[in-house]
Amino acid sequence: MRSLSQIVSELEAKRDAVQRELTRLDTAIGALRGANTLAGSRATGTVSPKPRRTMSAASRKRIAAAQRARWAAWKAKQKKAA
Repeated sequence: MRSLSQIVSELEAKRDAVQRELTRLDTAIGALRGANTLAGSRATGTVSPKPRRTMSAASRKRIAAAQRARWAAWKAKQKKAA
């Protein structure tokens, strides 16, 4: 009769084999999904892993204003250097 440690070892070996197979299948699925996209956009019918988050108009305005300020500062620095 087999000991408990032998049974546990066999179960762990089977688990590792199944884990390797799942990794291989995930890789194949990922490759097929990658081939299914057109120019970097998702093809219709695919489910994204996370839902896209929308940004409020106020947030977009704040971000745009901050970017304009960064550009203005950069341009002012370039004028002084020249």
